Amino acid sequence: MLNYLFQELSSQISFFNVFSYITFRTGIAIFTSLIVVLFCGQTFINYLKSSTYFNQPIRDDGPVSHIIKKAGTPTFGGVLIIFGIIISTLLWSDVKNIFVLICLFSLLSFALIGFFDDYLKIKFKNSKGISAFAKIIFQLIFSLMIFYIISISIQNEQRFILNIPYYKNLIFDIGYFYFPFAAIVIIGSSNAVNLTDGLDGLATVPLILVTLTFILIVYLSGNAVFAEYLKIINIRNISEVCIVLGATVGSCLGFLWFNAPPAKIFMGDTGSLALGSLLGTVSLISKHEVVLFVAGGIFVLEALSVIIQVFSFKVFGKRVFRMAPLHHHFEKKGWEESTIVIRFWIISIILVLIALSSLKLR
Repeated sequence: MLNYLFQELSSQISFFNVFSYITFRTGIAIFTSLIVVLFCGQTFINYLKSSTYFNQPIRDDGPVSHIIKKAGTPTFGGVLIIFGIIISTLLWSDVKNIFVLICLFSLLSFALIGFFDDYLKIKFKNSKGISAFAKIIFQLIFSLMIFYIISISIQNEQRFILNIPYYKNLIFDIGYFYFPFAAIVIIGSSNAVNLTDGLDGLATVPLILVTLTFILIVYLSGNAVFAEYLKIINIRNISEVCIVLGATVGSCLGFLWFNAPPAKIFMGDTGSLALGSLLGTVSLISKHEVVLFVAGGIFVLEALSVIIQVFSFKVFGKRVFRMAPLHHHFEKKGWEESTIVIRFWIISIILVLIALSSLKLR
């Protein structure tokens, strides 16, 4: 909204020309959502704490420390994050840009699934929520809708191509197989972030790092000169997505203020499913799906640990890990929560740097 106002004023006052720059508006979007979350955060937490109804149910089979330390902590922190993203995006982006609208639809649709899941958990005072089958069905419907809109919004020759990083011009047109592939990317990313969000601050910092990575990727992909120089796919009109991603970084930073150990609030499925879906969607729009797999390696490892654990137990009757997801395995081994979180952050930084190297190693 303010974006349009300042661009109108730029014709009369040259100072306001600065608002035409994506980089400047991305920075403002980060700052705006950060302030919104910090300003509203404590009031929101106090409201949730005024009733035990909003407390996060703790897994009965989880580490004993969780039952002792985390019981009574409210969930629904994702509502706060998404509120900050929406406010900042509406203020500073071109809301008529189709890719911005796709990102917002992805964010809100998966947030709705997560919200309903969180609601059922607190209503029935257990950690079950929506059944796994129902959740996957809703996620599949939304993810296919998201990719269909993406597919009709980009150039025909770019619609179904899969770009392999680290190799020059290694691009495959996989045709309509891209639809199930896109669904796997969005659903996988969404659920992987959700599985990672089990310790204070564990998912938030990798989310910030991966989102910052995609701000750079999206900016470069949207610039024909940079895209040609780096030999990456140029997607027209994609740069405006940087504003949404900037707003996401700011909201996550503000949320981390309250989610830092000991957490005053949990993200809940409302936040984790939505943010994971957003990253998956942006990777599809920018044609950097494989880079998301690398940069978000922590999320991938957490998801794989659950898949391996379930498969091994059902087929062989044995558990590979002491507990899944992976961070619980290390808790069971006696690692302190802060040690696990910081080490996972370090791994995430390394993975993001490896992902960014794909921009030049071609």
